[in-house]
Amino acid sequence: MTPSESIDQLIAGITDWRGKTFASIRKTILEADPEIIEEWKWMGSPVWSRDGMIAVANAHKGKVKLTFAHGANLEDPDKLFNAGLDGNARRAIDFLEGDKLNGPALKKLVRAAIEYNQIKLKKNAPASTRAKAHKGKET
Repeated sequence: MTPSESIDQLIAGITDWRGKTFASIRKTILEADPEIIEEWKWMGSPVWSRDGMIAVANAHKGKVKLTFAHGANLEDPDKLFNAGLDGNARRAIDFLEGDKLNGPALKKLVRAAIEYNQIKLKKNAPASTRAKAHKGKET
C-alpha cells in the first residue's frame, strides 16, 4: 500500500467530524504545492514533505492536530498556530469541532515551510555545490 493509500484508509476510518477536517487539511496542503510528497511514518502518521518535512497530522480525541516540523521558524501572520507554542522547533494547529479551516492562510504557511526547508538545504550544502549553483546563475 502506498503512503497516499494509507492516508486515504486512515481518513475513511474516521467517521465523525475529524475525518472531514482531516480530509480538508490534506487537500489544502496538497494544493499549496504540486511537488509535496505524502509519507506514512511512525506507525501510522501522515507526513507531508518537500525538501524536508513540512508537517505531520494526527486525529486525537476531540481534535485534529497538524504539527509543523519547523513551525517556530515560520512567520504566522494569520495566527494559525494555537498549540505547541513553547517548543524550540515545532508549532501546531489544533482543529476542534466547528473550527473553520482558513485555506489561504494554511497554504501560505505550508509554502513558508517549504521555503524554510529549501533555504536550510542550500545553507547545509557543501561549499563546492553552492559555488557551482552560484556560478550557474551568472551565465
